Amino acid sequence: MVEFDSDEDSTSWRPVARARTYELVIDRVEEQILTGGLRVGDRLPAERDLAKMLDVSRAAVREAFRALEAQGVLRMGVGTGPDSGTTVAALPSPALTRLLRLHVALANFPVADVVRARIMLERESARRAAARARAEDLERLGELLDAMDDPDCDRQRFNDLDTEFHVRIAEAGGNRLVADMTIAIRESMRKPLLEVFDRLGDDWFAIADDLRADHRSIYRALLDGDADGAESCTEAHIRSFYRHGWADEL
Repeated sequence: MVEFDSDEDSTSWRPVARARTYELVIDRVEEQILTGGLRVGDRLPAERDLAKMLDVSRAAVREAFRALEAQGVLRMGVGTGPDSGTTVAALPSPALTRLLRLHVALANFPVADVVRARIMLERESARRAAARARAEDLERLGELLDAMDDPDCDRQRFNDLDTEFHVRIAEAGGNRLVADMTIAIRESMRKPLLEVFDRLGDDWFAIADDLRADHRSIYRALLDGDADGAESCTEAHIRSFYRHGWADEL
């Protein structure tokens, strides 16, 4: 058994920080979810009842519920109908999008790191979509490409269509987690991308033509069921755009 000298080691030990009460409530809710006590669609006890069960204030329960709602774990409804009360939800995409967008804005994630993560995700999505995309998926992708070819398509609309194009491929791949993470990354980069589009000035038009050509190459590979081609075209497309003076190291 290891013995500690109380005088010698007292300086290396600090008091444990007390958790805020609402964080303890969050811990209890998470515990119920992880152990299977709560599943998607289950209704939680009312604030008053849960506060009594946990021996905390209603304010602590309310704050915990709001924090979990922001994370996409709970859905809080008002009124007395079937949608009222607090239920377990499964809304990871909006929560991931909100969290990642804020961290990218705060520059906690270097752009190059975000782009590399995007490449890994979208390579997998493109490969899976080449084998799994349905006729309606391919039809919608073609519509998006036609809309981007419209001469009246401005930069903001182009960016929105571009985002939907990549998200649709992720969804067609059939991996919900990969799709949600792709949505989060694309949405987190929406504002920075628009700023880059504006800074490009007249150079934008040539770059937009390159992006359209890349999209068509990806689309042809998907139509042909060419998984290798879809994967390589997607990576080349993403890397080539970010090398335009924004992330040269890619």
